[in-house]
Amino acid sequence: MSIVSTRPVPVPDSATGIRVVEQTASTSKGFSPSWLRPAVVERFLALVDAALIVISGIGCAVGYLLWTAGNVGKADFYAAASVLIAINFILLTLVQQGYRLKIITDLPRTLRMTLTTWTGLFGALLAIAFTMKVSEEFSRGATISFYLVGLAVLLAWKTVAARLTAHALRTGAFANGRAIMIAEFGLATSSNAVDDIGQHGYRLMRIMEIPARELTSPLLLSSLAPRFEELIAYARENRIEHIFLLINWGRQHVIDSILDVLKILPVPVHLVPDAHTARFLRYPLSGTGSTFIAELRRAPLSLRERGLKRALDLVGASLALLVFVPVMLVTAILIKLTSNGPVFFRQTRHGFGGRAFRIFKFRTMRVLEDGPTIVQAQKNDPRVTPIGKWLRKTSIDELPQLLNVLKGEMSLVGPRPHAAAHNTEYEQIIGNYAFRHHVKPGITGWAQVNGYRGETNTVDLMQKRVELDLWYINNWSLWLDILIIMRTAVISLAQAKAY
Repeated sequence: MSIVSTRPVPVPDSATGIRVVEQTASTSKGFSPSWLRPAVVERFLALVDAALIVISGIGCAVGYLLWTAGNVGKADFYAAASVLIAINFILLTLVQQGYRLKIITDLPRTLRMTLTTWTGLFGALLAIAFTMKVSEEFSRGATISFYLVGLAVLLAWKTVAARLTAHALRTGAFANGRAIMIAEFGLATSSNAVDDIGQHGYRLMRIMEIPARELTSPLLLSSLAPRFEELIAYARENRIEHIFLLINWGRQHVIDSILDVLKILPVPVHLVPDAHTARFLRYPLSGTGSTFIAELRRAPLSLRERGLKRALDLVGASLALLVFVPVMLVTAILIKLTSNGPVFFRQTRHGFGGRAFRIFKFRTMRVLEDGPTIVQAQKNDPRVTPIGKWLRKTSIDELPQLLNVLKGEMSLVGPRPHAAAHNTEYEQIIGNYAFRHHVKPGITGWAQVNGYRGETNTVDLMQKRVELDLWYINNWSLWLDILIIMRTAVISLAQAKAY
């Protein structure tokens, strides 16, 4: 397998100060065909998912029916259902960008996504089958075994795929697109773009760095003509497929001049964002006439979006109350029997637009703090009651907030509301903290399903939680809310970060 060496060979030019870095190729055991590119790998991963789902579905159905009835029965029904589930699973994963190499290598995230998508998909299809009165066509044993076996096979495959993909990225196995880079002196070493390009599909054969003093010269083309002619000859000789420009975007004249020189080469030229521009391109881009704009901060949800979110809140909270009423009644009795004090704990929180409201929770502590100074619960906190430890760990203490949802003060999904005292403190420390109030606070949120749940004993932890909350606000969709609810249902009992 041919990989890119990390030991560049500089070729200096004393006259112009230009530095050319040749990436030396080394060989190692293995084989990396030229067609092995990230896009090919992503499609292959999706096809393997589909094949595993179909094989698991048909195999479970045939095996179960042979074991219980001695014949395969309506095997075509199960084959069709397996194909349908495979198609929907792939589409749902594509929507979540689950086949991107960056996400594939993030194993915890991939496993959570697989679990919630598979479970949610089965639940939705079973509900549809029941509504259409076709559920009797399928054996419950075959269906349950398909769910369990299919999930186990997918999780095992995702684990293997993550490790293989991570190893391939480290060794440059996907770097088969031959490319050169023209960079402003210093940007190639200070930017992580070179590493990203080198790992995700492109082999940088040569990097030509141009000093800033040359870039500001009005005679740029004439002074550097010999070096560009050499670069063009190199590109032709080595069958270069891509050219990357890593130059400060403010140097428009330089970029236009280099493009003019390179027009003789029939290869695409890509402009890589400099460090200052890259952070803005992470935001959604939209067109206004002939002008492209980056939405650095999206407006609060539109009337239609608020209506959809409110409908989900009303339906979801009502159904949840019906399901959890027995649990809530037992919890209330246990709280009264094991400690003195009220069943519910009410505390001032800030909601949409920073407006204050009183949040409902089951009381889990011996104190009822609500003022300018509030101490967060810590591990082995003596203020937490014995039953309170279990309630907090399982998040049952949050169930009364369904009443806040029905009252319109909260949503099922949104940034978690913090005590008023903590709100005031963090607004002064974290610059974008107040932006969390552009939506209603939620019982669960994007930060919580990504592991940031419970105590935030450092500013860094709170900063990370705020970043995830802001991502949720800027990327809200009804499907995202449903996805977060499904993830919460799956992981709420597995996590133990709240105490």
